[in-house]
Amino acid sequence: MAVYLRHLIPDIASTDPDTIFANNEISLRDIEIYGFDYDYTLAFYSKHLHTLIFNIARDILITQHRYPEGLREYEYIADFAVRGLHYDVQKALLMKIDAFHYIQLGTVYRGLNPVPDQEVIAMYEGSHVPLDIMSDFYGKSSQGHTMKQFMDIFSLPEMTLLSCVNDFFMRHNIDYEPVHLYKDVKVSIRDVHVKGIMYRAVEADIDKYICYGEESHAVLKKLSEHGKKMFLITNSPFDFVNRGMSYIVGKDWRDLFDIVIVQADKPSFFNDRRKPFRQVTDKGALLWDRIHKLEKGNIYKQGNLYEFLDLADLTLKHGWRTGAIIPELRKEIKIMNTEQYVHMTTWLQALTGLIEQMQVHPDPVSQAVVHEWIKEREAMKPQTKDIFNAQFGSLFRTYHNPTYFSRRLARFADIYMASISCLLDYDFKHTFFPRRSPLQHESTFWPQHRPASFLVLLEALTF
Repeated sequence: MAVYLRHLIPDIASTDPDTIFANNEISLRDIEIYGFDYDYTLAFYSKHLHTLIFNIARDILITQHRYPEGLREYEYIADFAVRGLHYDVQKALLMKIDAFHYIQLGTVYRGLNPVPDQEVIAMYEGSHVPLDIMSDFYGKSSQGHTMKQFMDIFSLPEMTLLSCVNDFFMRHNIDYEPVHLYKDVKVSIRDVHVKGIMYRAVEADIDKYICYGEESHAVLKKLSEHGKKMFLITNSPFDFVNRGMSYIVGKDWRDLFDIVIVQADKPSFFNDRRKPFRQVTDKGALLWDRIHKLEKGNIYKQGNLYEFLDLADLTLKHGWRTGAIIPELRKEIKIMNTEQYVHMTTWLQALTGLIEQMQVHPDPVSQAVVHEWIKEREAMKPQTKDIFNAQFGSLFRTYHNPTYFSRRLARFADIYMASISCLLDYDFKHTFFPRRSPLQHESTFWPQHRPASFLVLLEALTF
């Protein structure tokens, strides 16, 4: 079988991890104004930050919520969770769901241990998750929505802490209410941010926590040199942003931006009209004056999108276009470029094509071969998951479908990239074009037009 497999492996060019990928056609020629977030857009953090958040939140659970001291034995597990997972609040299960609301079997965890597929199917009466229990657009759970999706990179410590506490309670046969656990962990993680504990720790040792600052500086400098206007909207407080941006760009970083908004309370910023802007002094004091115009050089807090469009002296001629920064993309592309991954996925596609073609033959010999191919295909699926992450696999794909994360990315981001430094490789006249992916009913090269190597393989394996 391996002899014929070599004929099926195409010469696939490696993908450059610094490529900008397009979901929708967009020309930089039309973009005169660039808006940025701060965290994980301009400021990239080292692996130490998630360990810090996990440790502080774990200790808050123990000291303020009276959780067992034994939880201190748990440390942050950097390679346990991936972004975009769903958490069933009532069942205390962490899992990956695809774009069609189906659970990817083999990726359901209770605590730090996988849940058998048959148990998952029994609990959910199949593997489909009804829409009425899914979280809303922004991943938040409301009444009746028991599935919380973790979209933010900062949510990785939260998922890991939830899993560790669940693991502790189960290992020690402690009866507990999963809903209370979820809320307590959520509050503890929130306190790490809201009470400024994380901000103070990062500011005190900024070299340890912030990395790739020179790349962000280069992008901002390039945009400024080409006459582009820029604004910054972040949920982080001014002191924290000022310290980080001074480290990344320099003390004069505010000169680059036409508008700076801190503690914006996103995502509410985009759909809640009730919060007006407040000006913040360099010392952090809040002014009570009504804001009639957002002016360069000033710092503003909260506000909302509707006031922003009215008060900002920025002409949005072509509407909003969105770009997503996905730091995990670089690692996943490097894995996809490996010979192991190319061989594995090509053979998996070949097996699928063989099964599809041969299943129509009712004779016992053909059916026996198809049965063996199905077994081999099923055995290969975990390999395509484990190569990315042993527990949950790729951020972007289940065994064959896009993930729920990918669905949202495709719908709401015109372009996406691993970091804003990818912009350095393109001029400001560049147009990004999405790939034309064939729909299921459209003609494709496979399997309607089968190559000779496919026919040789089919004959060799059948007879």
